[in-house]
Amino acid sequence: MCAQPVPEWMIPPSDGFHAEDLDRLPDLPPHTELIDGSLILVSPQKSFHTLMMDLLVAALRACAPDHLRVRREMTTTLGPRQRPEPDVMVVHASAVTGGEQTSFPPESLELVVEVVSPESRVRDRERKPQLYAQAGIRHFWRVEADDERPVVYVYELDPSASSYALTGIHHDRLKLGRPFPIDIDLTEVDRL
Repeated sequence: MCAQPVPEWMIPPSDGFHAEDLDRLPDLPPHTELIDGSLILVSPQKSFHTLMMDLLVAALRACAPDHLRVRREMTTTLGPRQRPEPDVMVVHASAVTGGEQTSFPPESLELVVEVVSPESRVRDRERKPQLYAQAGIRHFWRVEADDERPVVYVYELDPSASSYALTGIHHDRLKLGRPFPIDIDLTEVDRL
């Protein structure tokens, strides 16, 4: 079998890709992220991943205050070589610029959520939380499947350490007062 040529857009510049490259590269696959100057191509998602995003987006939109908006699968530009794509994020309405927008600045984010997939486990558990914390994003949730049941790990930023502290692990119900009053029945994923 002959090897296929690599598309030109996949060959990185000598100093790696930059955040603005995601908006300029032709034929870039959907949901491509930039982490540490490298393009991260997303593999097809499993049903649990999609259903959890659907549940969280609907529930967060139902309880978010008027000055906040919920977005899914959009990037945040954290630096010249960092443009990850959280699965779900809650942003300040003032940061929404219109239908052509592709990214949000970190100071506009109130919450970022990663739903862990087998191929993204290390990025979602380690690297992306480091990047989000260093950018000053105050709230981070990591969602994992435990025997096909959702578990939400809730973190809050410790600004003196630029890292997250675990504030709770939630199995059937996610009830929080921060970043705003939230009450999500996680078992609803079974009915989607």
